[in-house]
Amino acid sequence: MWRRSNPGLFVTSCFVFALLVFIFVYPLVAQQDPLVQDIANAFAPVGTSGHILGTDNLGRDTFVRLIYGLRTEIIVCGAGTLISAVIGTLLGILAAYFQGATDLVVMRVVEIILAFPNLVFAMLIVSLYGAGNSTVVAICGVVFIPGFARLVYGEVLSLRRALYVESAELFGGSRWQLISGPLLRGVGPLVLAQGFLTLAFAVGLESGLSFLGLGIVPPSPSLGLMISTGQQYFMQAPAQLLIPSAVLVLLLVAFGYVADWVRDLLDPRGAEKSKRKAGPRQVPSFQVTQGVSA
Repeated sequence: MWRRSNPGLFVTSCFVFALLVFIFVYPLVAQQDPLVQDIANAFAPVGTSGHILGTDNLGRDTFVRLIYGLRTEIIVCGAGTLISAVIGTLLGILAAYFQGATDLVVMRVVEIILAFPNLVFAMLIVSLYGAGNSTVVAICGVVFIPGFARLVYGEVLSLRRALYVESAELFGGSRWQLISGPLLRGVGPLVLAQGFLTLAFAVGLESGLSFLGLGIVPPSPSLGLMISTGQQYFMQAPAQLLIPSAVLVLLLVAFGYVADWVRDLLDPRGAEKSKRKAGPRQVPSFQVTQGVSA
């Protein structure tokens, strides 16, 4: 993994995975309630004993709420990303493989979904079904389908002309065997890399909805809700706005780096790219001498 990827991407990805493990393990070990209020210690500054990142307007520990909020973000947005990846990959493969009427219908539906701005579409769904975790999962599962479908569609069109796919067809492979075999394995690395990138977009979308009061319902913690609350009390405690905002930005950037690392690691053409970046090998030079050999 170190040789086939950029060292910076590798280190960043390892840090992100370690952070995800910490986010899910810490609540099981610490067992602290992020909803416990202590009005007497409201707006405690960063570094206060027992509150490493201070407290909010209701005296709730910011560090604990940040951990629980990140866990909620990853679970909700990860579920929505998984749904969009499965549906989008299936639609892209079917449209590119069968083409004709299937291509026309599937890709037109994808383009209709793509025509709606994500935030506007999300607000429409929330207005119909109400805010909540399940609504956010459904929103992320729908709005990000076009990204996967278009990516897989283009890749499958090129894979259909690959020699190993044509060989499988000549040897009598059924359509299902071709789709679930070489085609699905061929688009797998791209889908996985796109999944991490889409997860970053989903976290950003969910944070925006929660900031507007249309995402995760209070008092459950989330980054968007913490940013919204911190904005109201910015003059009293600036850290309550700056800390979740910085965490959100770093999380989005980190998932982008993870997507690049996964693509470099799993892309079968990654080795050739690394060789080209390394430059041409130096060939030893030989001097031609004149004379009669012994």
